[in-house]
Amino acid sequence: MSIVRKCKLLGVPRSSYYHRSERNWSVEEEMMMQAIDQIYTAEPTYGSRRMLDELRILDYDVGRDRVRRLMRQMGIEPIYPKPRLSQPGKGHTIYPYLLRGLEINRSNQVWCADITYIPLGSGHVYLTAVMDWSSRYVISWKLSNSLDEAFCLECLEESLAAEGMPEIFNTDQGSQFTGKAFTGALKARGIRISMDGRGRALDNVVIERFWRTIKYDDIYIRGYETMGELRKGITAFIAKYNGRKHQTLGMSPEEKYRSGFGRKEAA
Repeated sequence: MSIVRKCKLLGVPRSSYYHRSERNWSVEEEMMMQAIDQIYTAEPTYGSRRMLDELRILDYDVGRDRVRRLMRQMGIEPIYPKPRLSQPGKGHTIYPYLLRGLEINRSNQVWCADITYIPLGSGHVYLTAVMDWSSRYVISWKLSNSLDEAFCLECLEESLAAEGMPEIFNTDQGSQFTGKAFTGALKARGIRISMDGRGRALDNVVIERFWRTIKYDDIYIRGYETMGELRKGITAFIAKYNGRKHQTLGMSPEEKYRSGFGRKEAA
């Protein structure tokens, strides 16, 4: 029986269940992944070659194959257009990018989601969030110690229950978002699905900027050691982020979201 099924039978949210990782990462590897995360957050165009150079400057004795493997484990890749797209997982469909040239000027017109690596003590977890594109309002977020689909789906369902439905939902081409469960939840509600070009993080730029903000303004500074501390810290930071004035918007993301419904939504 799958973990998702067990959690459903017990009435336990999947995102609150944590298991010991099957892969025992060494302290050295965890330190390297934390270094890679900070380098990548500052320079998202760096591939394994440039990342290797930076790690060697930091006195890590590491080869390129190992760096490439760690980057895959973290779910990150450099930002640049690739001549050929990678194949989706078995049974997964890749949808076209719908936002190019689209004027996004109202709340619930476009939502977006993404996943990012989060250092935690001597290990790591993953954070996903759903954001309204026009207002930069973070609607929902979840933590998980594995890159599975369940915590992304739970975050989506929580967002839909809290704020209704967007017209378009944009993600990258990660298997967490291309699977039948996630795309099926969107299609069942008539929500149009949009996906970034492979390796083109700028196609989902608003949430990429949020990851940079939360890491530099909170996570790297706090250095959280436990899941409880991290959850409490992220809760407080996102509440502050949603409520404080955004320079581009001229008001807070939540104020922009609440005041940003167009005639179509009002009707």
